[in-house]
Parts: sequence; C-alpha cells; structure tokens
Amino acid sequence: MDITETLAREFRKSQTHIKNIISLIDEGDTIPFIARYRKEMHGSTDDQILRDIAERLDYLRGLESRKNEVKALLEGMGKLTEDLSYQIDSCVMLSEVEDIYRPFRPKRRTRATTAKEAGLEPLAEYILAQTENGKTLEENAAAYVNADKGVQSPADAIEKARDIIAEDISDNAKARRNLRTYLRGSGYIRCVGAKEEDSVYRNYYDFREPVRKIAGHRILAVNRGEKEGFLKVSLEADRDNAIKLLNMIFVKGDNPLADEVKKAAADSWDRLIEPSLEREIRSSLTDEANHSAIASFGVNLKALLMAPPIKNTVTMGFDPAFRTGCKLAVVDGTGKVLDTAVIYPTPPHSKTEESKAIMKELIDRYNVRLIAIGNGTASRESELFVESVIEDTEVKYMIVSEAGASVYSASRLAKEEFPDFDVSLRSAVSIARRTQDPLAELVKIDPKSIGVGQYQHDMPPKMLDDSLSGVVEDCVNSVGADLNTASASLLSRIAGINSAVAKNIVAYREQKGEFSKREELKQVDKLGEKTFQQCAGFLRIPGGKNILDNTGVHPESYEAAEKLLNLTGYDLESVKEGRLSGFPEAVTAYGDKKAAKECSIGLPTLKDIIKDLMKPGRDPREELGSVLLRSDVLSIDDLTEGMVLTGTVRNVVDFGAFVDIGVHQDGLVHVSHITDKFVTNPTDVLSVGDIVQVKVIGVDKEKNRISLSMKGVKQGSDGKTQGEKPRKQPKPSDQTEAASSGEKTAE
Repeated sequence: MDITETLAREFRKSQTHIKNIISLIDEGDTIPFIARYRKEMHGSTDDQILRDIAERLDYLRGLESRKNEVKALLEGMGKLTEDLSYQIDSCVMLSEVEDIYRPFRPKRRTRATTAKEAGLEPLAEYILAQTENGKTLEENAAAYVNADKGVQSPADAIEKARDIIAEDISDNAKARRNLRTYLRGSGYIRCVGAKEEDSVYRNYYDFREPVRKIAGHRILAVNRGEKEGFLKVSLEADRDNAIKLLNMIFVKGDNPLADEVKKAAADSWDRLIEPSLEREIRSSLTDEANHSAIASFGVNLKALLMAPPIKNTVTMGFDPAFRTGCKLAVVDGTGKVLDTAVIYPTPPHSKTEESKAIMKELIDRYNVRLIAIGNGTASRESELFVESVIEDTEVKYMIVSEAGASVYSASRLAKEEFPDFDVSLRSAVSIARRTQDPLAELVKIDPKSIGVGQYQHDMPPKMLDDSLSGVVEDCVNSVGADLNTASASLLSRIAGINSAVAKNIVAYREQKGEFSKREELKQVDKLGEKTFQQCAGFLRIPGGKNILDNTGVHPESYEAAEKLLNLTGYDLESVKEGRLSGFPEAVTAYGDKKAAKECSIGLPTLKDIIKDLMKPGRDPREELGSVLLRSDVLSIDDLTEGMVLTGTVRNVVDFGAFVDIGVHQDGLVHVSHITDKFVTNPTDVLSVGDIVQVKVIGVDKEKNRISLSMKGVKQGSDGKTQGEKPRKQPKPSDQTEAASSGEKTAE
C-alpha cells in the first residue's frame, strides 16, 4: 500500500501536499504551527483536517507494520505462500489482516484441537472435500476409531471431525467477511430489561433497532445500561440466512458428505462465528460511537473555549450554596481579585437583608457591572436573590457553568494561585474569570471535567484526552497568548511548549522582568531553536519594541512583512499608529502575486500578514458574536406552550441541544426540532454559546423537563441574537397545533 497515495485519495489532497504534511509531522512540527505557518506546503489545510490526517497516518503505518509482522510469522512457520502474501498486501483494514492470520494463530485448546490430536484431521479434510471414494462415510470413519485417543465409534469419529470443520469454517477469511457484512446490514441490536425496577434505561427495556441505523448515543446508552446491570444486550440476526451464506461457500452438492458439512456450518455459526462476530461488531459500533461522541465533545469544547470574552469589566463571581453560604469574589477587568465575602441568603440561614447589604456595598465600592452566577446547587434560589439585589440598576448577570470549578479549586495550581483562599472562594474567582476570558480560565481544568459532552466517562481515556488536548491546543494558538501575563497553564498549551518550559518562561519574567521582544525567549532555559520556531508566532508582546511582536506574523517573516509595507508606501510606524487605511487595496493594486514573489513568500502567507498587520493584538473571539446577559429570571411555573424565549445553547449532543432559557433546568431542542430541514448532526447547526430564539412546546413539571423547538421561530441573521431575555410573550394562536404535537424529550 502506498500511504501517500491512500491519504491523498481519502482526503482529496494532492500527493505533493500529503508528502509535505507527512514530512512536517515527522520533523516534529506541531499541528498549530503547520496549519498557520506552512500553508503553502499543504494547500491551506485547516488544523482539524491536519489532525485527522495525522491520526490516519498512524493507523496506516500501524497497518503496514502488522502486515509485515504477520508475513514474518507465517514465513517462520513455513506457511507463507505467494498468494497469502498478496492477500495480506491487499488488505486495507487491520481486521482483514487478522482474518487471514486467524487460521494460523496459536490457539488455546478447543474441541478441534482434541480431534486433531486424535488423528481425525484427514477425515475432516475428506468430508470437507465432499468427493466420495466408493465407501460410505461410516466405513471411512471406522478407520479412525481408537479408544485410547477417545474415539469410541465411527459416529464419534464423524462428530469430532465436524468439530475440526466447524473451526476451519470459523477461521475462513471469506466466510467471516461475508457474515460480518450480513450482520452489519441485516442484524439488530436487541435490549431487554434485566431488572424489574424503574431506571433511566426504561426506554431500552424492550428495544430493537437495526445495526445499520442505530445512533451512536444509543449504543453508548445501552452499553452503560448493560454495565450497570439494568439491560441484557445482544445482536440478533436470521440464523437460517446466516447458515445459508456459509453453505454457499462450503457445500458442493447434495450427498451424505455435504450433509455433514451443513451440520458443521450450523455448529460453526452457533458456537463460534456468531458469538465472535457479535463481540467484534458491538466493539466496532462502540468505537464508532466513541469517535462520534468525542468529535461532538470537541466541537462543543471549542465553542466554549472560544466564547467571546467580556473584557475590562469588573465582575462578581457568585458561587451558590445552602448551608455553607454563597461565596462572592470581585475581580477587576484583568481578573485580579479585589475582594471576597460569604453571604447567607438561602435556606437554612435565609439572612436575606444582611446578604443584600453586603452585596450592594461590594457592587457600589468596586463599581461591579456584571455578576456571574454558578449553575450548581442553590443556583435557582441565588438567581432570584441576585435579581432582587440588582433591581433598578444597570448591573446585569449571567449564568455560568460550574463544571470543573471544584476540580480546579482543589488542584495544586489553585492552591499556588490562591494559598489563603478556601476551596469555595477559589471557585467564585474561577466563575468570575470565566466570563472575562473563558479560554485562559478553562485551560486550567481537565477538558473532561468541563461538562459539554455526553458519556465522556465511558470514553477510552487516551482517545478522549488526545482529542480534547488537540482542541484546546488549537483554540489557544488561534487566539495567542500575552507573553508577559499568560499563566503557565495557558503557555503550556502554546505550540511546542511543554509544562516545564512554560514554568521556565514564567520564572524568567519574574526574575528578569517583562519580555520586550520575542527573541528574548531564546534565553529561557530549555527553550531551543525548534521550540522557538514552533511557539514564537503564537505569543504576543503588547507594547514591545517591535509592533510585529504583537501580531501573528512569525519572526521568520518579519523581513517579508517590512518589505511588503515598503512596497506599498507604508512602514512599521504606520502599523504601530494604526495608519494602515487602504493598505490591503494598495497590495491588490501592486499585485498580490508580484508582491508575494518579491517578498519571497506564498500567497497564503501574504494574506495572513496583511490581516495581522491591520489589527495588531487582534483577538479572533471578538468576531464571534456576544453573550446573553440577563436582568430577570423565570420559573418553570411561568412557562406555557407557545412562548418564545431567548436562550443560550449549553450543550450539543447527538440527539439535540440543551438550551438555557432562564429556568433552573435547561430545555431540550430535539434534533427533529432544530430546523425544518433534515439534520444529521446537531453540531452542524448549533454550537455551545449560541444565542437562539426557541419556542416552548412541552412542559413536564413533575419530571422537570422542558421541550423546545426552533422550527418556525425567526432567528437573527446568523442564528444568534444579543440582548436581555424577554419576559413572557403572548401565545400566538397559530402555534397551538405545533405546540401540542408530540415531541421527544429525552433519549
């Protein structure tokens, strides 16, 4: 197999680009660096596709390695033939290689092993060949009767010979391939309840769905239900059809020998093939479901990390609680902690007036403009309290996911950052900072703990960690980091920088003072030329000696950037003073290709340089919309079918999206209610943080379930709107039918 050719075909890229990508990866270049600064070499392939190519490259290299290993093993056994070698070389999946190797793999003792030790292999070969020799089968079998070897009679010899045939059939690559395809196309996943008690798995107590159609989230649900003992899960298929497929391969006519082969085929299916393929297919379905769930998790995580920051705003973090009190932390526009307090507005203390006085005093003293309320225990009661405090003021509030805050608060990093704070106060600080710079705060937390996926605790840990780490890395590098203020946690996510080097950077600036230029990075302990090459373009120095150090222009392109400016009548002072009006047009007038050639760069790099020079210190998150701020609150009792509300998407899963509409529990927009068009994956339409208009189509107060729909509800031009959540709206008469129609509220 030519790996370059295979990747080029699968990803629809030129072989030259694929060769370059492979070369860059093998040289140790990071994906963010390759994506941003080597566009000419790979045709401007985005970072996610580059990661997919890298993952596929690993698989194909592993496949080639296994092929060579299997051929070496067969050669060592004296079993490798030209035909086998060709078959192995033609395999495109690891399972195909294993199917070919299966008959030769050392086995534990089986019924077939015992039969072979009794000398019955020639009899099995005779039966399987189905060529009669003038004797009856019993007469042929009589020659193999040997009481010392456990063969008591001709019938016993025939039965044991069938064990050998059954195993040979089970090991046949073609048979397994055909039956695997059959089960994939015609099999069913069947679930029945293993317990009489009610549970969250009750929808699966009598469940059956085709293998080819079953959604990944249902596979993960039934797997968990089986693991917890609530479900019995199996793979069902028409036994007669499966056996017919085997007979088509192995039965050669209508005679006594053929009848024995049919019996062996049936036994092979029942005892060997069906259980084996069931395990294999269920494992494959789980792998596919894991990949899908992890991909959705990654999309959600990216949207959360790239949420627009609310900069330069004095913010109060509010960590709700009952018995232990609500923790407050006021931080300035840069995230510096100004003050903290503990109040007791919720039961059992209910010191409402005292708590109001403390909170108002903090708001007035520090000119707090935004309150970030954690969405954990007592958040509903806290939200009502906050509304009463800020009534008739300009202060707004927003609900912030607490997911991972407790993990961070108890971490060594949090203890080092706030040694004098208790765990709850650290959480309040984290909640406040999440509004000001979600990315910088959330990188301190294990991505699995951020709470924007589904079944993440069931995922293979390494697969999940690798994928989510890649998402975090891409987000951090697309935004960049201030070299003089970024934490070690943030710096360690910059391309090429590991945790040790990140700590060395922080230690260097604490000892030597702020960095004045990127080149000073080379003086940091353990930060060599390769690391500098990978990280420099993603680190910013606002107010540094060279304005280019506060842009995404890589140091290797500084000369090209200055030359481009000079070609069009500008210079670095023009960039520093913001006097670049007309610069892109000037480059166009000069000629893009001509300018790129004279600057010894490619067109993609030219365009990136222009974009970076126009907005030094640009934060791409500011172009992604805004967040929804509130000054009011609703209860589930306020909801009626037909109401249209503004909400924020909190999580997107395979079966829909959960939207915060200002009620303590999020409502579900099922995938069938996202748009009027068919939606394969909700992440194609919605992202975490999107502000959307939704219609209430169902309220189940007993189960605290809210069903929402976006169908027929006018959205903003980009599907998002900005502003305060409106109070209850009149129920339009033409929405009655839609609101009363059945909806699916949970999967």
